[in-house]
Amino acid sequence: IDLKPGDEVIMPTFTIISTALAVIRAGGVPVLVDSHPTNWQIDAGKIEQKINSKTKAILVVHIYGHPADMDPITEMASRYNLKVIEDAAEVHGAEYKGRKCGGLGDISTFSFYANKLVTTGEGGMVLVRDEALAERARSLRNLCFQRGRRFYHEELGYNFRLTNIQAALGCSQLERLDDIVRRKRAIAHGYSARLKDVAQIKLPSEEAWAKSVYWVYGVILGESLPYDADTVLQRLADRQIGARPFFLGMHEQPVFRKMGLFKGERYPVAERLARRGFYIPSGLTITEHQMDRVASVLKEALS
Repeated sequence: IDLKPGDEVIMPTFTIISTALAVIRAGGVPVLVDSHPTNWQIDAGKIEQKINSKTKAILVVHIYGHPADMDPITEMASRYNLKVIEDAAEVHGAEYKGRKCGGLGDISTFSFYANKLVTTGEGGMVLVRDEALAERARSLRNLCFQRGRRFYHEELGYNFRLTNIQAALGCSQLERLDDIVRRKRAIAHGYSARLKDVAQIKLPSEEAWAKSVYWVYGVILGESLPYDADTVLQRLADRQIGARPFFLGMHEQPVFRKMGLFKGERYPVAERLARRGFYIPSGLTITEHQMDRVASVLKEALS
């Protein structure tokens, strides 16, 4: 979107570092917003206060397979003439009010990393609504070759081409995406049934307007517990259960602090998620017996 130095892009602090890096490397400034306490997505009600004359876009990240609340965000962007960019890396097949995530904004990005619902090992995909943006994206991903004059470059591009072999892998999985989504949702519902009576944790929620694909199955430790997620992760590891912590907010990343970004900024919801949230094994090949064991060991670890 041709960011100029000082141009701002609003995004959640609770995300992977890739989101902020994309803005910084394009010459812009990430402006952070806290998370919604229930669904963990960017809090749409806190975005407008961050908009000013330097704002160029709102970058929405659909976190952990659940859609963000897009209608108020797209309405706001329309009023302020801003681009809406969806980071749809974790929501292949997810829906917002019956519409597929990744098709709700002006630009969207998908990841095909190895742990995504559709994978090509590495790589990803960019979708845009505007043909001029599409042509610019095609040029940037291919060293900015000129249409009429090869090996003549007016700007710097990237070698970001996806190989045909990778694309074939992705296309073959896309044909069974509905089955993959059904399986992920079944795993999530299976865990929820096993863990619904565990008072010490908060299970993932699904808003009425959302169809989550539960890319990961995350839980939050209750405030009554005197320890944080790191303690539970170690207890699970001691019992041969692999689990992972939630994202650490961008405002707490050491590299950005060294760069002088986000000084003094606090985002209490994201900070709580980072310290008390983690996700348990939920790969497509997990068995009912393995889910039983994970749930049993988790209950033991909490007690």
